[in-house]
Amino acid sequence: MEVIILGSGTSMGVPVAGCQCRVCTSDDPRDQRLRTSAYLNIDGVQLLIDTSVDYRQQMLIHNITYLDAVIYTHHHVDHILGLDDLRSFNIINKCTIPIYGREETLINLRRVFAYAFTGVPNVPGIPRLSLHRIDQRPFTIKGVPVIPVPLMHGKLPIFGYRIGDFAYCTDVNFIPEQSYQLLRNLKVLILDALRFKPHPTHFSVEEAVREAQKIGAEATYFTHISHNIAHAETEAKLPPGIHLAYDGLRFQL
Repeated sequence: MEVIILGSGTSMGVPVAGCQCRVCTSDDPRDQRLRTSAYLNIDGVQLLIDTSVDYRQQMLIHNITYLDAVIYTHHHVDHILGLDDLRSFNIINKCTIPIYGREETLINLRRVFAYAFTGVPNVPGIPRLSLHRIDQRPFTIKGVPVIPVPLMHGKLPIFGYRIGDFAYCTDVNFIPEQSYQLLRNLKVLILDALRFKPHPTHFSVEEAVREAQKIGAEATYFTHISHNIAHAETEAKLPPGIHLAYDGLRFQL
């Protein structure tokens, strides 16, 4: 399995438009963060977690030219608004792209992108997608087992995902007790850590450290990072085995 962190930033990205803070003006490339998303290649099966606002740019940067499926964590706009640009892969690869998500996520995709779900076949200029509702039960995509991990994003139930020894848990501020069992014996965990101050719908850095140590993955990388966090100085203060993710981070499992 190869994993690429396509974006590690919060909903406004970093730098934030109009902001002149020291992180937004930093010359450290790790302080430049597109909206949160990840790409996985598992023995040739290519999966995308969320179509971020920066989806098109992310595909171009990493020369990704094909997707077997998209898995959605939830329906907030920074995680879905790149959906329309999936149509280039429809055209180039002559394929329909399967979309997987919770029922509420799929309802909101149909609402936001109503034109894409008319039911009229082969309409030019709109994405061709097939929707697949998932619940807490494991499912497979082209033989790849995917385990949904129930999480809470404030009052909104969402999914993280475990695939093999890798788990991706963004936009979370509470992990239900039963979900810890799904996160045992991980090699790599991607976990939300928005900022230093507490937040009503995201883990703070302190909270994320505590959760990472409880889960006990071999390596944990924080994502969905705001412009309140400078990469180099924060990375230097994190406990062993815990790191900040950054755009373009790659690893193999």
